[in-house]
Amino acid sequence: MEIEDEAWTAAAPDAEALVWRAAQAVLDAHEDIEGRGIVILLTDDDSVQALNRDFRQKDKPTNVLSFPSAQDPIGNPEGQIGDIALAYGVCAREAAEQGKLLSHHLQHLVAHGVLHLLGYDHEGDDEAEAMEALEREILAGLDVPDPYAGDEEGR
Repeated sequence: MEIEDEAWTAAAPDAEALVWRAAQAVLDAHEDIEGRGIVILLTDDDSVQALNRDFRQKDKPTNVLSFPSAQDPIGNPEGQIGDIALAYGVCAREAAEQGKLLSHHLQHLVAHGVLHLLGYDHEGDDEAEAMEALEREILAGLDVPDPYAGDEEGR
């Protein structure tokens, strides 16, 4: 894990622990990936915008990007699952706009990103429902409110 933008730790001093807890919760739900790694980058909007532009041809920042690794032993000798990058500014704005704690939004987006690395997607309605159901289940185990239910109570 790399924290490139210190705004993450300024806003959430336990950001590293939150990230690993969310990633591990997804991996624990998928026993077939035991012992495989993920690289997670907490960075700024400009860095994520550059990645989004260079790899997805979308010249704008986004909350989270997932880059699955090659699954063959020659192209991926370490057996990594992939890389995830999260943009502080986008994530912080979304959390504020949605009335969510940044820590909860961070854990949701990490879980979302790891699920993408595992092949889940949300292009169609059925895929989206399945992925959201997994996210809800994983986040409930982390005591994170349902991210699709609207504003968190008591905020």
